[in-house]
Amino acid sequence: MKRVAILISGGGSNMVSLAQSMTGAHPARPCLVLSNVAGAGGLAKAEALGIDTAVVPHKPFGKDRAAFEAALIEVIDAAAPDVIALAGFMRILTPVFINHYAGRMLNIHPSLLPKYKGLHTHLRAIEAGDAQAGCSVHEVTAELDGGPILGQGRVAIEAGDTAEALAARVLPMEHRLYPAVLERFVQGNREMLLLD
Repeated sequence: MKRVAILISGGGSNMVSLAQSMTGAHPARPCLVLSNVAGAGGLAKAEALGIDTAVVPHKPFGKDRAAFEAALIEVIDAAAPDVIALAGFMRILTPVFINHYAGRMLNIHPSLLPKYKGLHTHLRAIEAGDAQAGCSVHEVTAELDGGPILGQGRVAIEAGDTAEALAARVLPMEHRLYPAVLERFVQGNREMLLLD
């Protein structure tokens, strides 16, 4: 049985969808939910699901990213995960951290990568006049939002869409896509999964 550590910064809706998928015949189980924010809503949700939680706040480290990541690695490695799933973890990670978990770390991003890396993805898709938006699950590499894409879910952009309205329609797709890709990933399947 593979062990999955899930990193969050906020409400943890993708974490919940991942955790709830890891039951029955699924080849993995959540072993840790870690946040860099002490009051993150997802921590209480993880506890309610019976998952161990931890907090490594980034603020006490100031601009010392290396020290923050060393503390993160210590807590994560103590849980002995096989896979790290970033689920709304709002810190840019350095190559040292990424290389420590090379080939074992996934992220979900709210755009159809390689389009719209970084922030404000829904607004950028609308302003570009795109017909579709969506989300991507990718392996994490040192290039921001640049690792191999393992799955994408597409959502139509509708006339008059706002970034908020589009985000609200993309989120349920994220909740379908990420668990499906994770299940394949822990079984060694890195083929691209497409959902509509």
